[in-house]
Amino acid sequence: METIALFGGSFDPPHIGHEAIVKALLDFKDVEKVVVMPAFLNPFKQQSHASAQIRLQWLKKIFSSYERVEIEDFEVNQVQKVSTIVSVKYLLQKYKKVYLVIGADNLSTLGMWNRYEELKKLVTFVVANRDEIEIPNKFLSLNVFENISSSKLREHIDITKLSKECALEISQYYKENNEK
Repeated sequence: METIALFGGSFDPPHIGHEAIVKALLDFKDVEKVVVMPAFLNPFKQQSHASAQIRLQWLKKIFSSYERVEIEDFEVNQVQKVSTIVSVKYLLQKYKKVYLVIGADNLSTLGMWNRYEELKKLVTFVVANRDEIEIPNKFLSLNVFENISSSKLREHIDITKLSKECALEISQYYKENNEK
């Protein structure tokens, strides 16, 4: 196996939009495997709502029946914020090509990512559409039609927007741990 798509994020909580992205990636060009990598803590955030270990376990449950999907615990095991470039270099020790998947909402801050100039030489960016944000032609685009955000779900848990494999567990967690 030589070519993967790296889909990283907080997944706080994971939802059907994340699942739709993975499904679309499995049909994408020469992607042989999708690597889903939850962050211990997003470099642009001060905290997560659910612990890294809980989010990792949820992702393992959600994608357990998917062929060609691997849940990678590299960032969680670092027990600190990890820049995307570090994760990409880790994966490039095992794979020849990495498609890096980001949401269109990240385009405005992409230039501020740690070592962005180096990162863009190592990966091919794939941008998942979101919030009707226009995706420049220099990026590959991934059409996904689930308009959901984890932050909005934390505010108002909608069990229909959560992956059925652990929707009740996720819903219960956020109801019990709501920080409002």
